[in-house]
Amino acid sequence: MNKENKLGKGLGALLSTNINKNETNNSIQKINISQIIPNPLQPRKNFKEEDIKELSYSIKNQGLIQPIIVKTIDNDQYQIIAGERRWRACQLNGMHEIDCVIKDLDEINVLEAALIENIQREDLNVIEEATAYKGLIDIKNINNESLAKLIGKSSSHVSNLLRLLELDKEIQQMVIIGSLSMGHARALIGVPNALEKAKQIIEKKLSVRQVEKLTSEFKKNKTKQNSKDPNIVDLEKELSDKIGLKTSIQFNENGSSGSLTLYYSDLNQLDDLMKRLKK
Repeated sequence: MNKENKLGKGLGALLSTNINKNETNNSIQKINISQIIPNPLQPRKNFKEEDIKELSYSIKNQGLIQPIIVKTIDNDQYQIIAGERRWRACQLNGMHEIDCVIKDLDEINVLEAALIENIQREDLNVIEEATAYKGLIDIKNINNESLAKLIGKSSSHVSNLLRLLELDKEIQQMVIIGSLSMGHARALIGVPNALEKAKQIIEKKLSVRQVEKLTSEFKKNKTKQNSKDPNIVDLEKELSDKIGLKTSIQFNENGSSGSLTLYYSDLNQLDDLMKRLKK
């Protein structure tokens, strides 16, 4: 079963809806490859040279089986909606023209289609996958649970990947290039001096189990300090699922008053939160 099927009908329907929304031409056209530019909002940042070479060899021998999807922009140019890997592989083959389907989508739908295409790829690294999830959450204004249902994944899978985005950007880059595994990265979430520890992991070639042992004492102490009534924990989780943001509920000593804290990871989330609170 391929990745697209595993993602469920909801995601396929979403992509189909977006691609067909404002289309002007559904036929395949040959476009000069020099007139095509990548999407600057492309979630995938790491294109493996070896993979592109393999794809270019396949295209050279079998032809381009699936056209790329583009949108018209100014100056007689086209921007890629889906298919940048194929475009790069065709460039590598020295091709002058490439089969394209032109779609008329606004910027939001272009980004959404790019995110979905990337999620459907088997070789997306976990940071890129997490970034794509976050992009869809922001665009569609949904919470983690709703996204999980949309893409046919468990809520825990979505939440675990999104938590990786809490790590320092330098640590995320280590995961992208393969210096750290997802297991290593997860063990470093919320740990002081995580970047320094990440460098030690690489230098000493520590296993995930060794890293978990190193960080377990800190996390154990933190858990004790932050232990809460299970009912409060459940309420925090319910709020987090509904609004799509991490929440924290704290009571004062007398238990009759307290505070509710909402955590945002970027200015877009803050702006969205303010709009929702003002309604």
